Amino acid sequence: MRVTQNQQMLIGEVDVSKVSFDLRSRDDIPKILRGLQHIYSTETLRENVFALLEKNIAPTIDKANGRPGMTLWRILVCGVVRLDLNCDYDRLLELVNQHLSLREMLGHGPFDEHLYSLQSLKDNVRLLTPELLDQINQIVVAGGHVLAKKSPEQNLRGRCDSFVLETHVHFPTDLNLLMDAMRKIVTLTTRLCESQGVAGWRQHAYLLKQINRHARTAQNKKRSKAKLPQLLEKNQQALIEAHQDYLHVAQSVLDKARASLAEITLMDSMVIGQKQEIEGFMVHADRQIEQIHRRVILGQPIAHGEKVFSIFEPHTEWISKGKAGVPVELGLKVCILEDQHQFILHHKVMEHLSDEQVALEMVSQAKNRFPSLAVCSFDKGFHSKANQEGLNEYLEQVVLPRKGKLSRQAKETQSAPEFVRARRAHSAVESAINGLEVHGLDVCLDHGIEGFKRYVAWAVVARNIHRIGAMVWQQDVKQEQRRRDKQAKSEVKQRRRA
Repeated sequence: MRVTQNQQMLIGEVDVSKVSFDLRSRDDIPKILRGLQHIYSTETLRENVFALLEKNIAPTIDKANGRPGMTLWRILVCGVVRLDLNCDYDRLLELVNQHLSLREMLGHGPFDEHLYSLQSLKDNVRLLTPELLDQINQIVVAGGHVLAKKSPEQNLRGRCDSFVLETHVHFPTDLNLLMDAMRKIVTLTTRLCESQGVAGWRQHAYLLKQINRHARTAQNKKRSKAKLPQLLEKNQQALIEAHQDYLHVAQSVLDKARASLAEITLMDSMVIGQKQEIEGFMVHADRQIEQIHRRVILGQPIAHGEKVFSIFEPHTEWISKGKAGVPVELGLKVCILEDQHQFILHHKVMEHLSDEQVALEMVSQAKNRFPSLAVCSFDKGFHSKANQEGLNEYLEQVVLPRKGKLSRQAKETQSAPEFVRARRAHSAVESAINGLEVHGLDVCLDHGIEGFKRYVAWAVVARNIHRIGAMVWQQDVKQEQRRRDKQAKSEVKQRRRA
């Protein structure tokens, strides 16, 4: 049984719309919760968000039957808090079980001893797909525009840019990637063989030490600083021998694992899944052995397209944007489009895409969601001839600086006061990017490409709700200040009368 929000309140429980906050607080949590409270208190926003959640979360399951699950409102609150605070599930667990204001926002009173479990948080927050979160974001942004007093006739002015969201991986080398694959093969094969009564892996810890020792030896051979020709030749030979020893040990363990898997005859669904997982890591190990042999022993270069930069997050890309002090970033690029009210209208995870390949899609998708989008600015990285022509079909004004030497017509276009004004305002998108990085999008903590996309979508929703919370917070502060001024004036009048 899963409901949007419990209708029957318990003793001591405070209605979400009545939860109060300390307006002197400078922490992020009260502003996040204030934004969530605004969505809950605004009837149209609440009904639209709840309707989406009910329709898309387990649509084929009868929500009126079965054991009670987390309410849809609590799932939304937990997901937003996790991303906006840039915390993992362990910290989220501590917050939802111990933080009083957050528990009030979740619908728990002081006498409610219900505690969440770690796995329950993980399973429920992952129920929301990137597509569902994108629809929720449209509702949130529309509510934010109402709060910002945007009139229907007012056009939206967007600014578009991309940044790199890093995956949670270590720096990749051939030796490290092979060591990762072998560690998983040995660990998982040992566990499977012990459960199926297959012998041969009693010394699995020793095998891991052997693999690790040969890998470190091969790494250390690279660090020689010799400059004499005879020493260089000697060190090169020692380097090749160390890598050969490492590959020999890895290949022997790999063959042993394959032989053990062949002995397992039981084929239930669990065993088949475990074998497929091990075979997946074997594919990685075979590739790394082959590439190390080609690169070190045969002296052949490895094409960039053949390289994998993480066996656990295979979607990771090697990105070099030419930033000072940041030669390379490991992750995926994310493109965002922000409006003048500081709300993120649309985003896209860029898998094997460059900036100029996503400009048209970003504007067209944002235009479909928000038809009043009329102006959008970009930097030179988004320039292409096709973009210069295609963007004019969607926008009244395209602010896309050209690369290279400008023609007379291009100079006149980029010298126009409207173009210059929009281009100067474009740098404000860096503030949005920094806000996203501070509030979740510095390193992706979820696994797989689907987890990556869901993580980004959660962060965009959380950031827009935080923006709403900050706006409402300012209104609350001003209202409280007016109340205090009125009270002070009333006290002065009373003293004068006395």
